[in-house]
Amino acid sequence: MRPSRLSVIYWTGTAACFAGAVAMLIVYTPVEPTMGPIQKMLYLHWPVAIDAFAACFVVFVASIGYLWQREERWDDLAVAASNVAAVYCAAVLVTGVLWARSVWGVWWIWSPRLTFSLVLFLLYVGYLALRPLVPAERRAVVSAGYGIAAFVDVPLVFLSVKLMPDVHPTSITLAPAMKLTLAVWFVPITLIMGGLIATQFGLNRRRHAVGGPGPVPVRPRETLA
Repeated sequence: MRPSRLSVIYWTGTAACFAGAVAMLIVYTPVEPTMGPIQKMLYLHWPVAIDAFAACFVVFVASIGYLWQREERWDDLAVAASNVAAVYCAAVLVTGVLWARSVWGVWWIWSPRLTFSLVLFLLYVGYLALRPLVPAERRAVVSAGYGIAAFVDVPLVFLSVKLMPDVHPTSITLAPAMKLTLAVWFVPITLIMGGLIATQFGLNRRRHAVGGPGPVPVRPRETLA
């Protein structure tokens, strides 16, 4: 099926924003004197991390919506967001270990934030792996419960450096040009996240419309029992 005109415009604009952010990072943004060029990895790492949390939150809200209304559109949205959450969590880990190798001299340290971040990634991979294993008539409700429980790890990732001893930096001082670059990078990364969720959600809905395989709703009177 050919993409809609709106979809083409959206992704063309997103690609242009991403290209502009890359150009800004290379040409405009100064090199941080202590960490050196690898610090520029953080302009990708930070927005991806925040948007990973946002995707997890969408799964959380959609899961609550499904348990409340038992409408398949909520399950479709949760599945779409969980795919993006898993990808973004993976990107957080990859960019994080590349930065750590250069700054700390090691690829991985079992610090609280890194550990909780790895757990978050595994939780959403687990969400996707669990669905095919659950009988179709119970899949959506079981996934919704899982999606709500998995979100508990998000505040643990965010607050771990404040509540526990951790080598992970709690803050990094940025020059005005660096702050502007960081703000700009949030635009394409967030557009990509939103576009991926919307695209996958649309595919899920169309699959249901033609009666193909996909998340199966539980009727309002059905329960876990």
